[in-house]
Amino acid sequence: MGIIAWLIVGAIAGWLAGLIVKGGGFGLLGNIVIGIVGAVVAGWLLPRLGIAIGGGWVAEIINAMIGAVIVLVILALLRR
Repeated sequence: MGIIAWLIVGAIAGWLAGLIVKGGGFGLLGNIVIGIVGAVVAGWLLPRLGIAIGGGWVAEIINAMIGAVIVLVILALLRR
């Protein structure tokens, strides 16, 4: 996947995760970073849990969003 696609998926996933986790939004660049980190976390964690969503853009965004939510929850717990 190209770098532009990574940025788009990261931005969408980070934005959606920021909506799910109240107070978790970090602006455009922060959301992109959280989305990309979330995609890495989900890419590592979900297969180990036996969860496979499928292929395509929508599945990549969902995977990245799940990972981004996990990252935002961990960050919220660390901030307390």
